[in-house]
Amino acid sequence: MKLTVLGCSGGIGSGRQTTCLLVDDDVLIDAGSGLTALDFEQLVKIDHVFLTHAHLDHVLGLPLLLDSVGDLRGAPVTVHALPEVLEVLSEHLFNWKLWPDFRRIPNAEAPWLRFEALAADGALTLDGRVFRPLPAHHVVPACGYHVATAAGSLAFSGDTGHSDALIAALNAIPDLRHLIIETSFENELKDIAILAKHHWPESLAAELQALRVAPEVWITHLKPGNEAAIMNEVRTAAPGWGVEALMQGQVITL
Repeated sequence: MKLTVLGCSGGIGSGRQTTCLLVDDDVLIDAGSGLTALDFEQLVKIDHVFLTHAHLDHVLGLPLLLDSVGDLRGAPVTVHALPEVLEVLSEHLFNWKLWPDFRRIPNAEAPWLRFEALAADGALTLDGRVFRPLPAHHVVPACGYHVATAAGSLAFSGDTGHSDALIAALNAIPDLRHLIIETSFENELKDIAILAKHHWPESLAAELQALRVAPEVWITHLKPGNEAAIMNEVRTAAPGWGVEALMQGQVITL
């Protein structure tokens, strides 16, 4: 399995793109502005999108994807997410007001878009890759994802603050090779991080301390302009982990 980072920033500007991860050439995890980095021919190949939550920086590329290539595909793009996330998309995005409902275009019998609700403890296997939701603690219903392959596992936290449930789930993955976890704010902005349910370096360090597995750790969702300061604080708070910032264009293989 190959995971390509199309976007991993907590914002935009100077080439930054928001969260979108490409698994091989047919699956997306989140659909932020990083989706716009794909060539047209690559867009046509996207069959499945796994969403962590419905915030705009994680879904804004999805309507444009469908509008651009929906008529060229032989099957609908399937969006997988928690039921509460799909409800938000139905009411506030694909509602004929902000954007057309592609579950009805060109008709309900042959649409360009299909929703498939994921149970919090469910799993879906696609060509030998198993996608499982992971617990997350955010201001809206959210999850992360565990992607399992025969060569090992990768976990992505999505947007989250402290979560005992997430740590327990990660500790239950003995072959966890890569952990992509968010840290959005510097320590001095701890109060904002708590309010928005995001990590700051000291809270991330506490999560890592609770891990009984030893994956490579990649930090994502850094706020624009603060990346270097946040990473310096992460390395100070969590010495010995060798944490690195996830980079746009990076490829992780399993």
